[in-house]
Amino acid sequence: MITKRIIPCLDVRDGRVVKGVNFEGLSDVSSPVELARHYSESGADELVFYDITASYEGRALFTDILRRVAETIFIPLTVGGGINTIEDFDRVLKCGADKVSVNSGAIRNPALIGEAAKKYGDQCVVLSADVKRVDGEFRVFAKGGRVDTGMEAIGWIRRCVENGAGEVVLNSIDTDGVKRGFDLEMLAAVCEAVRVPVIASGGAGGVEDFVTLFKTLPAVDAGLAASIFHFGEVTIPELKAALKQEGIPVRLTI
Repeated sequence: MITKRIIPCLDVRDGRVVKGVNFEGLSDVSSPVELARHYSESGADELVFYDITASYEGRALFTDILRRVAETIFIPLTVGGGINTIEDFDRVLKCGADKVSVNSGAIRNPALIGEAAKKYGDQCVVLSADVKRVDGEFRVFAKGGRVDTGMEAIGWIRRCVENGAGEVVLNSIDTDGVKRGFDLEMLAAVCEAVRVPVIASGGAGGVEDFVTLFKTLPAVDAGLAASIFHFGEVTIPELKAALKQEGIPVRLTI
């Protein structure tokens, strides 16, 4: 049976890890290098690194800090933020990323996903979809959740997967940082639409939220969280032990 992955997320702004609620009110947390080392040693299955203001500020992703993070950890690393061209993919991969996450860049140029998948393989291309409910519809947002694209989300995600995205990270803006559980309705709609790994992001408040996620939606491959791990509210070893106790397959390393 395929194990469920537990993935901490580093939202990086100006070289520091930050966290907010509903993508707003960002506060300083820690050094990305120190946190990355901690998660790698604590049994995280993967790590996600987002330069969360790169797209909004119209600049390239910070590669100096990324390189230091990649050198520090021994688990797969997915990197996103300001990925707009094949050259951006190349630069980030050369800094040590295993997978590249794209959101605003694909909205601006939908052909980017297909081009990257052809050059680097589907497994390297991750669609990061920031989605929020607007007038009863799941809507795609760009530039770190700041801009409503007007696009219906499920159709957009399906199209990106058909073009070559090998994995989908679904970031629910509605539940981000609220700590009341993952957005099961939104996740169910995505899992129904695609046949690639789906990662749930946004809303984790405790161990039970991960248990509910994987028991309610067995098709979800991984759970991603930030603040509950950053602030020590839940540790990865205790989370994995609890999931195993519930009969949910996880990789135990420590």
